[in-house]
Amino acid sequence: MPKSFDSNDQLPPPLGRDTALFLDFDGTLVGLAPTPEAIEIPPALVSLLSDLSDLLGGALAVVSGRQIDSIDRFLAPLRLPAAGEHGVQRRDATGHMQEQRAPDLVPILDIANELARVHEGLLVERKHAAIALHYRLAPQLEAVCRDAMTRAIEGHPALELMHGKFVFEVKPAGVNKGIAIDAFMSEAPFVGRTPVFAGDDTTDESGFALVQPRGGIAIKVGSGPSLALHRLESPRAVYEWLVQARDLLAAPNPTPTPASASAKEEPPRNPG
Repeated sequence: MPKSFDSNDQLPPPLGRDTALFLDFDGTLVGLAPTPEAIEIPPALVSLLSDLSDLLGGALAVVSGRQIDSIDRFLAPLRLPAAGEHGVQRRDATGHMQEQRAPDLVPILDIANELARVHEGLLVERKHAAIALHYRLAPQLEAVCRDAMTRAIEGHPALELMHGKFVFEVKPAGVNKGIAIDAFMSEAPFVGRTPVFAGDDTTDESGFALVQPRGGIAIKVGSGPSLALHRLESPRAVYEWLVQARDLLAAPNPTPTPASASAKEEPPRNPG
């Protein structure tokens, strides 16, 4: 079970050169916004990620609920290994794309669209293999959205309903970020490295559950219960931690890997 936030949650340790780094997008690399298209990319984020990818031998991937083409558009011209739609889509380090066949989502889409027509403030997002119903602009409709989307998948065992931050998403069953990270970890250049995953939402918990038993580092961004043993307070703190990681990795004598660090060591101070 996820544990609640407390003062014992440690700041993440420095990265070693044998890290496999996995990063969520919304709420982790970028701040959340009223709509998916309204996000703002922090200045120099693209060059920072490019530098880190080079220093880690290409072992850096974005693992997101967004579609991969959306990630590419916001991080252009950078094209990192990526998992989109929680693992429905996955592009490996060679650029090869794997994508699950989309289920029949027309009945789900019709229900979501009708709900958005009746209630102001709801946004329906049609993805390749998922339907997301966003209620960030109408948080009082959480129960209405949950009930409607729960009913929508009744009788459809191949689909499941996932609850994220102000969103209910219907997606193929048996797909999650932990499975996507596991697939990356079986391939070059990720294989044999120490996995580190940062994410902010309940949808990232499967990734945390995957990396920590392997001696890796799970980082919860923001407040709320989590399996993760490390925490950063905001996307800004993530950015500063990544800047510190880049600078340490670029130094002549980079820090040890998280797995090799002693558990008794004091965690580093929050950058900045």
